[in-house]
Amino acid sequence: MSDKAEFHADRTQEFYLPAMVAPVPPAHGGAEVIEVAAFRGQTKFEREVVEKIASAAARSVPGVTELGGDVARFFNSVLDKIGLDKVGDATRGVWAKVDGTDVEVTVILVISAGEVVADVTAEVRTSVIKAIESYGLHVIECTVKVDDIKLPEN
Repeated sequence: MSDKAEFHADRTQEFYLPAMVAPVPPAHGGAEVIEVAAFRGQTKFEREVVEKIASAAARSVPGVTELGGDVARFFNSVLDKIGLDKVGDATRGVWAKVDGTDVEVTVILVISAGEVVADVTAEVRTSVIKAIESYGLHVIECTVKVDDIKLPEN
């Protein structure tokens, strides 16, 4: 055996481990660019985008009549009367906090009279989480608040 392969208590032992280094993107174009696109920047989701996704998902649940608390619905009715009926509708009633790919979302809604609150809120929560996570994000928490119940009109 050589001197390097044997253990010597009076000498410092050295271990060589290969370093884990991320591959360097190519300096030129071509087919390799597609494979290394992740090395050229970051993808960030704005809060409003997540709120729109959550809002659309919550509205699609049967039993949900409106989104938003009393004040938001009041201002929406005022905007409707002056002809600006679509302003703020896309994100009304939804609040999101985005930290990288982690999301916390709160949905405030109005349900139809006669609906089982626990069933509607569970379905809203499931729908919102599924919709947001289909975009590659991770929902840490999804809070659903029932602000009002819409009574049938006579």
